[in-house]
Amino acid sequence: MTPDRRSTGPGAFLGWFGIVRLGLVQAAIGALVVITTSTLNRVQVVELALPALLPGVLVAIHYFVQVLRPRLGYGSDIGGRRTPWIVGGIAVLGLGAVGATLATALMPSDLALGIALSVLAFIAVGLGVGACGTALLVLISTSVAPTRLAAAATVTWVMMIAGFIVTTVIVGQMLEPFSLGRLVEVTAAVAAGAFLLTCLAVWGVERPRGAPGAAQAAAARAAPPPDFRTALREVWQEPHSRRLASFVFMSMLAYSAQDLVLEPFAGSVFGLSPADSTRLSGVQSGGVLIGMIVVAVICTAGAGTRFGSLRGWTIGGCVGSAAMLVLLAVGGLVGAGWPLRTTVFLLGLANGAFAVAAIGSMMGLVGRGRESREGTRMGLWGAAQAVAFGLGGILATGAVDLAKAASGSAPLAYGVVFVTEAVLFVLATLYAVRLSREDTESVAGSVATEAGGRWAPAGRN
Repeated sequence: MTPDRRSTGPGAFLGWFGIVRLGLVQAAIGALVVITTSTLNRVQVVELALPALLPGVLVAIHYFVQVLRPRLGYGSDIGGRRTPWIVGGIAVLGLGAVGATLATALMPSDLALGIALSVLAFIAVGLGVGACGTALLVLISTSVAPTRLAAAATVTWVMMIAGFIVTTVIVGQMLEPFSLGRLVEVTAAVAAGAFLLTCLAVWGVERPRGAPGAAQAAAARAAPPPDFRTALREVWQEPHSRRLASFVFMSMLAYSAQDLVLEPFAGSVFGLSPADSTRLSGVQSGGVLIGMIVVAVICTAGAGTRFGSLRGWTIGGCVGSAAMLVLLAVGGLVGAGWPLRTTVFLLGLANGAFAVAAIGSMMGLVGRGRESREGTRMGLWGAAQAVAFGLGGILATGAVDLAKAASGSAPLAYGVVFVTEAVLFVLATLYAVRLSREDTESVAGSVATEAGGRWAPAGRN
């Protein structure tokens, strides 16, 4: 790993308890996001009988607003602390979630006003997720030992999924008997709980003034900060930042495009019932979770070895995902005899491996480059991910419809989309390979410089 600016003194890094504590923030984010993107989706479409396009557009808004992540990360760079942005972000997210449920409750009496307020609420949701999520990832990346980055990435992802699951179970019970008023009350209670949990999770985690490395950070903050455009341009000019942003966009576009296509594919082509296709989706999610855990364990135990390379698992996961998508396309043409469940499980396994390794790599590279640009850098990568997620489902479902209209064949239409997603994963692999070569050359240059008597950590401009 390229040398960075983390303090390696005694007690500088968080232990496992500290990592899990920060993971609780991700669980709080997940709890609020699942209400706004899942529960409200169902209420608007089923209980209020509104077009499915409405919640689809609102969810897309919350993704596209996160293009502001670099600006939010820049704000935390200027202030020199991440905790206020984490706490402030979860507060804005909570207010947005409550506002979205209030707007939904208003729709039966005044649809136009309800939709207008929903748009504002989902903008707040996107801003809250962007501010809290970006600052949280930077705080984790600078507080966790490099050998534990894969494990930390897995913890944060699993905790987010746990937030989804726990919230849906609890909220499902609290909403009986259902009413729009009860929905608002339950959402407000979840928002208050998420805020309190976040405050407790980050309390005392960030390094106080006077701790190792605080003097250097204070000196960096004392210099006149550049304006945001200058800071973003400087980050974009860093080859590794630019290539990683391209990798994140390509890979997450392919990853997110699967979500809205897999179950309809299983129903249309293989004749699976809604219950069976839902279980198939669970098989994929199980594969994702196992893939994440396996990579985290191997990278933590085998740090410094070939098998412990985050970049290697990123590349392998992308190649595996591309291969399984091609096999799904082939399976659609073959028909009922194809081992669909096995293919989908292996797709999830590859997805999980690449996802956790990619997040770990982002954490490892966030400190590489100019001083005091960690938040801007992470914000750039987070914006690429959010825009990819916003576009993925829309483009994939639209492509299926177009391909069906052109070919008249559902297996062929889905096959075209799956192969296109595989191509995106291959393009992402090329960016990951280039990043891996850059990192190797950078480390070699640092060692050569150190041997010459002048230590100059690679990646600093």
